[in-house]
Amino acid sequence: MEKFAVKRGLVKQIGGNAGLAKLATEYFDGVNANADGEFTASYGILTKVTGHFDSDGKLVVDVEQLKGDNLSEFLANDGGREQAMESRKRWSGFLDEATGYNAKQRGDKAKEEAKKFSKAKSAIKMAHKSMEMSTKLTEDVKSTALTMIAELEAMIENGEAPSEGKVKKLNDLF
Repeated sequence: MEKFAVKRGLVKQIGGNAGLAKLATEYFDGVNANADGEFTASYGILTKVTGHFDSDGKLVVDVEQLKGDNLSEFLANDGGREQAMESRKRWSGFLDEATGYNAKQRGDKAKEEAKKFSKAKSAIKMAHKSMEMSTKLTEDVKSTALTMIAELEAMIENGEAPSEGKVKKLNDLF
């Protein structure tokens, strides 16, 4: 499962999950949507594509595609290579329209988010080290730090990128 950042206002413009399912019909075959608007579809080497917008406004997609012998067999068929290339083209086109970002921009957004996770993990590590080494920290400061650490760790565990502000507050305690 992958999550992609979506350009501000695009979820409303598309029409939420119902609009996303409608968009999927332009790119994939056999599109089915459930009551929540999550769609399931397929095309060529993409044997199963599911997607929806989550509560944070991110595009959540899961893709299963042919592998190994099945992929080799598909590619060996008449027009198999062309259909495989078309599958990738349709997947990319769908992501472009559903997120409002092109492939490079999606990559840049993913790097930004990874950086936020990295900074948060680093701040947590430094906070633990500072508490371990410092003899001048009050119990009040340690308690506040542990609360902030727990909050950041919960966000990381849930796959939410911690904001720079939260990380800065933890760093500023020491």
